[in-house]
Parts: sequence; structure tokens; C-alpha cells
Amino acid sequence: MKRSERLVDMTKYLMERPHDLIPLPFFAKRYGAAKSSISEDLAILKHTLANNQDGILETVAGASGGVRYVPFWGKKHAQNYLTDLAARIEDPDRILAGGFVYLSDILGNPQDLEKIGKLIATRYAYSKIDVVMTIETKGISLAQAVARHLNVPFIIARKRSKVTEGATVSVNYISSSLDRVSKMELPTRVLNEHSNVLLVDDFMMAGGTLTGMQQLVREFDSNIAGICVLCEADFEDEKLIEGHLSLVKIKRVDGKKKVIIAEPGTIIAHTDYDRF
Repeated sequence: MKRSERLVDMTKYLMERPHDLIPLPFFAKRYGAAKSSISEDLAILKHTLANNQDGILETVAGASGGVRYVPFWGKKHAQNYLTDLAARIEDPDRILAGGFVYLSDILGNPQDLEKIGKLIATRYAYSKIDVVMTIETKGISLAQAVARHLNVPFIIARKRSKVTEGATVSVNYISSSLDRVSKMELPTRVLNEHSNVLLVDDFMMAGGTLTGMQQLVREFDSNIAGICVLCEADFEDEKLIEGHLSLVKIKRVDGKKKVIIAEPGTIIAHTDYDRF
């Protein structure tokens, strides 16, 4: 196999298995090439990824070592995307009753989900994340996108349990958007004790739903490793949750005047881009 062919196949293989440590002998056997040639190929790939700020290739020395691809999106890419995303969210046709904003087209767009998933995964690339968690239904595609880039499972808290999921643990929480007590449930089989859980959701008003997810994680004796939302309503004075990150802040929603004001959120300021 020519070097150009090896590089294409190697890139595809690594990107399909983010965070997995692949032994160098595996590639030598796969391509029928010397280890020195594989090392040169990896050096080219590492340099290209770093130049494009489209990921980090890490090599681990020793008998049990190898190479792993870490999805890591550069700061300039992230800033450009979030500026564009905030501008798109400012479309007044997105305004819904109750101060909500229509986001389903973004959450259903594969290109947006790819970028959003990689952006969030960049922030938590070097955190110990065991599982990504969301609540049905709008956050499901978002959680799946993030979990793919972190290469961990994602789980879904439901408002009503399904018989196909077996026994569940449930909590009651105050839904700030509906101003009433609600319930969410999680199957007992999906989350192990002492897991590090990343919470993600599509939209946060005051944070009532996220506090419910926090309570549910604690019922499993597990830890909250991070909280990240696609959009947060920055016009809400009282927040029920702290330490969360957002991709977009919505500063104002005026249904009468048909105005939405949005800007990039807090995630870039809390991401370490010095790893390139």
C-alpha cells in the first residue's frame, strides 16, 4: 500500500475510534509496513491535524503504548462557528410562546450536530467522562453527538419510564419553565456507581431540569463531571444551577417586537486551547 493510501486509511481508522489507544504493531500488520514507516506516517498525520487545529494525535511509549486520536477543535474554528450559530438563532421566526426559541432544525442537522458535539467534546477531552446524560427528548441528538466524540455511552432520563427498560430510579424536581413539580426516571442498569457524568441539554431557562438530573445522578452515588447546554436564557435573573457552560447565550426574547438577541456563550473561555 502506498503511503498516501495508508494515510487515508489510518486517518479514517483513528477518527472512527476517538480516545482509543491503538498499538503501533496493529498498523504495521494492517499495512504490511515497517514500524519506522508507520511512525513517519503518524508524524505526518499529527503535524497536519495540529496545523488545521482539527484534533490531537497522541503517542504513548512503551510495550503497552500506541497512538490515539483526540477530537479537539481549535479556538478559531469554535469562535467562527458560534458567531454564525448565534446569528442564525437571532432569526425572529424562532420565537415561541413562553420565551422559548425554536432549535429543532439545528438539533436535527447532521453538520451542526457534528460541530456542536466536537466543540463540547473538546472542552471535556481531558476530563474523565464515563457517560453523557440528557433528558428526553430534544437533548437526545445532542448527547449522542457529544458521546460519539468522547467515545463513551450516553443515557436518557425519561419523564415516564418504559417497561422495556426494567427497574428505574426516579426523583421529583421543580420544572422552572412549567413552574410545577415534575418527575424524571433513569433505569437502574444504565449507570454504575461512582461514574463521572457529563450533563447536556438543549435549552436552559433557570436550570430546574438540570437540577433534577443532578439529583438523579446522586441517587446512583455518581459524580457530576460537567454541565453544558446548547443555549441558555441569559435574561433569567435567578439561576437554580451553577458551574454550567453554554454554547450560546440568549440575552433577550421579545415576542411583541419579534426580536432575539444572542451571542456566543461561555464554553470557549473555559476551554484550554494550549494543548496544540
